[in-house]
Amino acid sequence: MSIKTTTHLNFRGAAREALAFYRSVFGGDLTAFTYAQAHAVSDPAEADQVIWGQVLAADGFHIMAYDVPSARAWDPGEIPVFVSARGDDPEQIGRYWEGLSEGATIVQPLGPASFSPLYGMVRDRFGITWVLDVQPGATLRAG
Repeated sequence: MSIKTTTHLNFRGAAREALAFYRSVFGGDLTAFTYAQAHAVSDPAEADQVIWGQVLAADGFHIMAYDVPSARAWDPGEIPVFVSARGDDPEQIGRYWEGLSEGATIVQPLGPASFSPLYGMVRDRFGITWVLDVQPGATLRAG
């Protein structure tokens, strides 16, 4: 048996926008089903919100998201989760960094770290904290 874990993010009315943003950064296919499509509408104002959505890319990137209905308590808290994107291609990690940094707060600038040739942390415009790094042992190419 094998198992795969996927980060699943919760939003309040911003899941579709967040998924579209992550697709613009990482590529892949976006799938989003609404409460209306699932016949699970409890508040007509939320019918077009996402009950289940994901971005799935051929390179293995996968993230899921949904909109927590207003009838449920939801508090995103203070840094409740980090999403880690690790690879062996510094140029690709740099592109992801540039995309996620749009409208974001830089927590740790992208650069060399004692444990990684390239590491950074950014809180994107949706409040999600991303850790991007190059896998230890990978070498940086002179640019």
